[in-house]
Amino acid sequence: MSPTDDGAPTPDGASAHDDARPGSGAGADDARGSSGAPTPPPAAARPRRPDESMSLLREVLDNPLDAGYRQWAEQTRGAQPSAPLRGWQRVAVVAACAVIGAGAVWSARELRPQVQTDSARSLLVEEIGQRRAEGDALSAENARALAEVDRLQRDALAGVDEAVLDRAEELGVVSGQTPVHGKGVVVELTDSAAAQQGEPGTDDQRVKDVDLQVVVNALWASGAEAIAINGQRLGMTSAIRTAGQAVLVNLEPIVSPYRIEVIGDPNGLQTNLSRTAAATHLSVLRETYDISVEIRRADDLELAGRQARSLHAAVPVEGRAKVAPASPGVPGSDGERGTGPAPQEEVS
Repeated sequence: MSPTDDGAPTPDGASAHDDARPGSGAGADDARGSSGAPTPPPAAARPRRPDESMSLLREVLDNPLDAGYRQWAEQTRGAQPSAPLRGWQRVAVVAACAVIGAGAVWSARELRPQVQTDSARSLLVEEIGQRRAEGDALSAENARALAEVDRLQRDALAGVDEAVLDRAEELGVVSGQTPVHGKGVVVELTDSAAAQQGEPGTDDQRVKDVDLQVVVNALWASGAEAIAINGQRLGMTSAIRTAGQAVLVNLEPIVSPYRIEVIGDPNGLQTNLSRTAAATHLSVLRETYDISVEIRRADDLELAGRQARSLHAAVPVEGRAKVAPASPGVPGSDGERGTGPAPQEEVS
């Protein structure tokens, strides 16, 4: 037994100081290898990078070039630069590029399907022309049908009841269904030059439907027997209205210049028209809005008839006279005929 620090011996014959000494006891046996040589102490642990888990992204950022590109760059880094192209070579390259470009353009044009290049406006104008031609053809067909109906009516009444035939002709003149001709006057209204060129702010310098209404009403009151505007015959059911910038007469569009043809006594028409409010209205159009106003005499005017409108709801009142009382200016009276399109039948 070995003595301890206080002189007491230990059971294994070693002191307590021997256990604390490095390399002594069991600690020393563990630190040695099987050969008895001492084992070196473990090295300090390498710190982990914060982006170590993103090795693929780090590799892409650190080495953006492929290995093959990098190797080729290292091989050609020390090589001699290639000789510049000669003059004829440059010309040949430019010519080849021009030929290739021209061939590509030609191929694109040939292979591309043909596309209609007309603008929407031209297509619309063409369609309007076609529809107008169809409307003119239908109008001509209606005119031929009306002429045939009139001929059949005359043939049926000829030699049977001449008074009825004469009365039908008079009513046809008043209603505008019978073509007429005779002397009279022509009133022509034309938009201003600026409005015809489409300059902005010239809407007031165009002839409106109300202008035509004022003139037509004054002409009826002045003794007109028949009136037509741009070939559209006016009757009892005629209307002059505006749709957008177009003026409609009998639901047919008309454009400037507006030619108002009036059959009647030329002297009486001009004199009576100058005494109406329409004369002042025409003066305002001429001086304020630069609208052209022209009134002239006509020795022979020919006005076509308009299509008759069939009455479905209006019927004569029973027990009352069908013909209105005779009065000056109305067909069938002793005075001057044709002061206006006054209806000759009383309808409910």
